[in-house]
Amino acid sequence: MKIILVSRSAKEVIKGGIELHDEATVSDLQEAIYARTKKFYPSRQRLTLPLQSGNQGKPVVLSPKKKLVEYCDGNAKTLTVVFKDLGVQVLYSTLFFWEYLGPLIIYPIFYYFPVYKYFGYEGERVIYPVQTYATCYWCLHYFKRIMETFFVHRFSHATSPLSNVFRNCAYYWTFGTYVAYHVNHPLYTPVSDLQMKIGFGFGLICQVSNFYCHLILRNLRSSDGNGGYQIPRGFLFNIVTCANYTTEIYQWLGFNIATQTIAGYVFLVVATLIMTNWALAKHRRLKKLFDGKDGRPRYPRRWVILPPFI
Repeated sequence: MKIILVSRSAKEVIKGGIELHDEATVSDLQEAIYARTKKFYPSRQRLTLPLQSGNQGKPVVLSPKKKLVEYCDGNAKTLTVVFKDLGVQVLYSTLFFWEYLGPLIIYPIFYYFPVYKYFGYEGERVIYPVQTYATCYWCLHYFKRIMETFFVHRFSHATSPLSNVFRNCAYYWTFGTYVAYHVNHPLYTPVSDLQMKIGFGFGLICQVSNFYCHLILRNLRSSDGNGGYQIPRGFLFNIVTCANYTTEIYQWLGFNIATQTIAGYVFLVVATLIMTNWALAKHRRLKKLFDGKDGRPRYPRRWVILPPFI
């Protein structure tokens, strides 16, 4: 079988194409491309079928485990494949580690060190109990996230573009600085003791629930990240599609009830919008995959992310 490899502009990527045996898989093709180029390692490659003329839909992405003949028409011995360079890749564990490490380090700096003198506040800073508990809560959350990255999460895709490291770090590190500055500010006014206990108590329950949701999602995949999409079941997943996002949002709501700053609520709103977008996309995907046809189970009726609103 001959594979003609072209770019999205229809320019031939490897002159003369690549010859492979008839039972070759897409993964074999990726390895052959890497052997010929030495730059485009498999995780850097995105291989699709060419779009037919006049077709405005999305191209079919080639699955590494499938045989190339499955993408051929009839008994064709030649297959044209569109190649896209995804750029330099990093492991997802690397991406998550760096994005979570920033807030974990930055926040305590505002609590422990006299940084506010550089912002014009020379007086002695009074540290309230809520600020101490907030620092512990914040650090617990991001330490938990890092530990989950290495010991709980199983990724269906092994790598992510390097550019995502800078984008994600900018998001987490900036908000970490923004929230830490306001919660630990010398002019900060604490909430009542009862409100603080309610907020942190509710938030801690949500943190534990979030961890349990991640364990449920972990068991849907094998140790190598495979397993495809499955219907998550158990605990809050029986009523909410993305219970992991739900508990993530509510744990930050608890933090903000206890600390009560504009910066914290801005962070909560932005994070909620982002996770809601992810949740809606996942909900649509699961409903499409599990449509109750041809022996497939039907996806149960559930809230998407935030009962009783979404």
